[in-house]
Amino acid sequence: MFNISKDIAPPFKMIEPFFKFGSIIYLISIFSLLFLNSNSNLNDLNIVGWAHLFLLGFVMVIIFGAMAQLVPVVLEVGHFSVDLYYIIFPALSIGAILMVAGFWFVPVVLPYGGLLVLIAMATFLFETLMTLKKTEANTLTVKSVKYGNIFLTIAIIIGFFMALAIGEGVNVDISRFLPIHIVLVLFGYVTVTIIGLSMVLLPMFGLAHGYDDSDVELAFKIVVGSVIAYVICKLIGLNFIANIALAAIVVGIAFYLKQLLTLYKIRARKLVDIWYKHIYTAFISLGVAAVFGILWLLFGWENGLKVAIWLFVLGFFTFVINGHLLKIIPFLVWFERFSPLVGKKRVPMLHEMLPDKDVEYSFWFSLSGLIVGAFGLMFGSDSLFKGGVTLLGFGAIFMLITVLYILKFDVKDV
Repeated sequence: MFNISKDIAPPFKMIEPFFKFGSIIYLISIFSLLFLNSNSNLNDLNIVGWAHLFLLGFVMVIIFGAMAQLVPVVLEVGHFSVDLYYIIFPALSIGAILMVAGFWFVPVVLPYGGLLVLIAMATFLFETLMTLKKTEANTLTVKSVKYGNIFLTIAIIIGFFMALAIGEGVNVDISRFLPIHIVLVLFGYVTVTIIGLSMVLLPMFGLAHGYDDSDVELAFKIVVGSVIAYVICKLIGLNFIANIALAAIVVGIAFYLKQLLTLYKIRARKLVDIWYKHIYTAFISLGVAAVFGILWLLFGWENGLKVAIWLFVLGFFTFVINGHLLKIIPFLVWFERFSPLVGKKRVPMLHEMLPDKDVEYSFWFSLSGLIVGAFGLMFGSDSLFKGGVTLLGFGAIFMLITVLYILKFDVKDV
C-alpha cells in the first residue's frame, strides 16, 4: 500500500500516541458541545475554546502523526530528524490543553499554552522544510506541504499574539486578526494539506490511475491565491474584496470536488467499504457547506454560516480524518507487527483488523448526528442541536473503541 521501508519509516511507538490522544480528544470535544449554547455568537470564548480543543487536540494532532508517516511516503526520503516528533507531540498536546483551559477557565494560562503550541508548530515546520530540502520533487502534494506549513506558521504567530491580548492584556486588535487566523488555519493549512495528501491517498485506496489532474491543480492555485488575497485585504481594510476572496475559495473547492468525481468514475476498486462511506460523507458535506457559505456571503444569514462551519468542520474534516485512520492505522500496525511474519505464518488482511460492528456503529451514529445537528443550527433549535451532538458522541465512542482495538491488534488475534 505505502512505498516505505524500515529504513525511512518512523518508529511505530512514536506515532501511536498521536492517534490515541487525537481520538480521545475527539470524543471529549464532541461531548463538550453539550455544554455550549448553539445560539451564542461565534466570538463567544466558550466556542473559541471548543474550536481550539477540536482543531489542535484532534485535527492537528492526527495530521501531524499522519504526516510523520506520509512525508517519507510522498518524498521517498527519510526525515531530517524524526526524533523531533518526540518534542512536537507533548508540546502540541499540552499546549492545546492549556489554551482550552485559558479560554474556558483561567485566561492567565492562555499565553503559556500558546507558546507551547508555537514551539510545536515551529519544530514541525523546521523538520518538514528540512526534509523537503532532501528531495527535488515538486508535485502538488509537495507544494501543498510547503504552502500549508507557511500558512500555519503565520496563523500560529497571530494566534500567539491574540493569546497574549486575552491573557496578559497586550494591545492587539482581536476583531481584526481573528478572521485572518481562522482562514489561515481552516483553508490555508488544513484544506490545502488535505487537497495535497488526498491526491496520494485517494488514488491509492481507490485504485485510480492515469487521470487528468488539471482540476485539482487549478483548485490548489485558487485556494492558495485566495487565502493570500484574503489576508492582505483584511490587513489593509478591504473587506469587500476579502469577501470576494472567500467566494473564490468556494470556487477552488468546487474544482477540487470535480477532480474527486473524476477519481470516483475511473476507480478500479468498486467495493463501497467503510472508508468510502466516510469519504462520500466528507465531500458531500464539503459541497453543502460551500453552498451555505455562499448564502451567508450573499444574505448575511448567520445560521447559514453556522451550518457551513458545522458541515465543514464536523462533516468534512472529521469524516476525512476518521475514514483515513481506518486505513492508515491498520497498515501501520500490520507493517510493525506482521510484515516480518510474511511467508512464515498466516498474517491478517487489513480489513480483518477492523471491528466491523464498531466501525459501522461509529459511522451511522456520526452521520445521524451530523445531519440532526445541522438542522438544529439551521432552525436555531438548541435542543435539536444537542440531540445531534449526542448521536455524534456515540459515534465518537465507537471510533475510540475501534482505534484502541486496532492499536492493540497482535499476532494472537489472528
